[in-house]
Amino acid sequence: MSNNLPKVAWIGLGIMGSPMSENLIKAGYDVTGHTLEQDKTDRLVAAGGTGAGSIAEAVRDADVVITMVPASPQVEAVAYGPDGILANARSGALLIDMSSITPQTSVDLAKNAKEKGIRVLDAPVSGGEAGAIEAALSIMVGGEQTDFDAAQPILRALGRTIVRCGPHGSGQTVKAANQLIVAVNIQACAEAVVFLEKSGVDLAAALDVLNGGLAGSTVLTRKKENFLKRDFAPGFRIDLHHKDMGIVTDAARHVGAALPVGAVVAQLVASLRAQGDGGLDHSALLRSVERLSGRPVQV
Repeated sequence: MSNNLPKVAWIGLGIMGSPMSENLIKAGYDVTGHTLEQDKTDRLVAAGGTGAGSIAEAVRDADVVITMVPASPQVEAVAYGPDGILANARSGALLIDMSSITPQTSVDLAKNAKEKGIRVLDAPVSGGEAGAIEAALSIMVGGEQTDFDAAQPILRALGRTIVRCGPHGSGQTVKAANQLIVAVNIQACAEAVVFLEKSGVDLAAALDVLNGGLAGSTVLTRKKENFLKRDFAPGFRIDLHHKDMGIVTDAARHVGAALPVGAVVAQLVASLRAQGDGGLDHSALLRSVERLSGRPVQV
């Protein structure tokens, strides 16, 4: 593709990475992708991107490298080592890590990348699979203002609300707060659903009227059908929310902030995972409330 847009390497083509990278292709960017599953690479190629057999191959000629992988260990695995991004990307490249990881991992990555002449932004997202597909994500960014300004056109192709929150790691801190609010909100909705059903109320009608008032939320709007249909196909897996609750509780301890309700919900997420529901959508917190309330849980 011959245009003046920066060449992009995309590492990690999962539930979020695939539709996000495709949105960049639609916006006219030349995207070379690498991921662990061949079928995901094939999907990128079918959408007009280029497949790469290794990280080194993907990032070699890239102006911008974007990573979207599950957690801190995976970010470290793709960034470091002889086959990683830092050893193979060219000096002056911009690395945008859109994974949700610990703030400290982001701070360390920026420091190590600087020694190689590579600029870094942490830019985790909120909005789930639907937000990724619709290019309607909220993107919270940590890093230098000049790098944020340079990344703006790319980020605008991926999301709607794009805000620099401060220095390296700040994006991850805000993402951790986001995950705290979302988990507590889903838990409250789940408790309300079981309470309403056990009371014999028309659940669909009840959720409609609740969502029109102060109890309404993006969580309830997005997850209402999951609750009504008991459809827990993952948009965002419990396994990942468990990881994120670990990040927020650990970071809060580090700065001396008490999260009494967050700590309880973190335990409920952990227990749901221990019961074998880790692969389900986080709206499956409803199953935990059903078990606690003596209701039969659909297998």
